[in-house]
Amino acid sequence: MVEFIKAAEKDIPLLQQLAEKSWNAAYRNILPQDQIDYMLKEMYSQQEISDQLKNPNYHYYFILNNGSAAGFIGFEFHYEKDTAKLHRIYLLEEFKGKGLGKKAINFLKEKVAETSDRRIILNVNKDNPAKKIYESQGFSVFAEGIFDIGNGYVMDDYLMEYRF
Repeated sequence: MVEFIKAAEKDIPLLQQLAEKSWNAAYRNILPQDQIDYMLKEMYSQQEISDQLKNPNYHYYFILNNGSAAGFIGFEFHYEKDTAKLHRIYLLEEFKGKGLGKKAINFLKEKVAETSDRRIILNVNKDNPAKKIYESQGFSVFAEGIFDIGNGYVMDDYLMEYRF
């Protein structure tokens, strides 16, 4: 059974733990370890997640599979006009290939449909095989971008969208 449980301030350590495990598995063949470490430190610091949780439009949900934390999803309503943004969706390696990612994307679509947003956007690394999953769920590439994230690192991404 798959459940989505809203995360709160007290859950930041678990979010950080899931991020570290899932990122090291997902990106080990895509990015150098020092870049993974840098991005985890910047994007998943206590302060960063706390600030996001204080934003009423930003939501984190744990993805539970039979009661076990399998991963998480983080998204933001009204990121742009009529547009929500999927910022994060990560699963632990042992939970991949079980349909949880697709269920999480459907959960996101349901949540966004409850708002005035009519589009979901996301960034995905050009070498990330998750792009195929997004495409299978109705997302398409609308642009490409190289983003300076500091410390001499960049993100080389496809920008994808889903329209309602």
